[in-house]
Amino acid sequence: MTKADAFWRVKSLAEMSRLEWESLCDGCGRCCLHKLRDEDTDEISFTNVACRLLDLKTSQCSDYPNRRKKIPDCVQLTPAKLKTVDWLPPTCAYRLLGEGKDLFPWHPLISGRAESVQEAGVSVAGRALSERDAGPLEHHLVEWPGQVPTRKRAVGA
Repeated sequence: MTKADAFWRVKSLAEMSRLEWESLCDGCGRCCLHKLRDEDTDEISFTNVACRLLDLKTSQCSDYPNRRKKIPDCVQLTPAKLKTVDWLPPTCAYRLLGEGKDLFPWHPLISGRAESVQEAGVSVAGRALSERDAGPLEHHLVEWPGQVPTRKRAVGA
């Protein structure tokens, strides 16, 4: 496949097969972090507190096929749902493509390597804690999940 005919460049999100759709996820885990919405301003604040199913070392869901049974408010993204979701991180492939943008060079579909996500400083691996250990979410507000990394970070930083 050439760069020009990569499926995400020639198909709309709605035209993608399930396999293509799932492959858009870079596995960063940012969408699995808890977010808080201000009741007055509707502003979203990110935390570094992860869903209890997120493996904090790999940034992968530990039970992806059953996640919605175990976590009823886990959002299953679809092309239609993307129109109502306003909290996806700016690095998210679903958000980027929905906004008519291309994937970042570190995305595994472009780099050919899953490790490129962590190398680029996008992954939550080593940066998040489990909701089981967190306490009040308000004590764990962070900005990085809502930002595009400007430089690579050392693993664990």
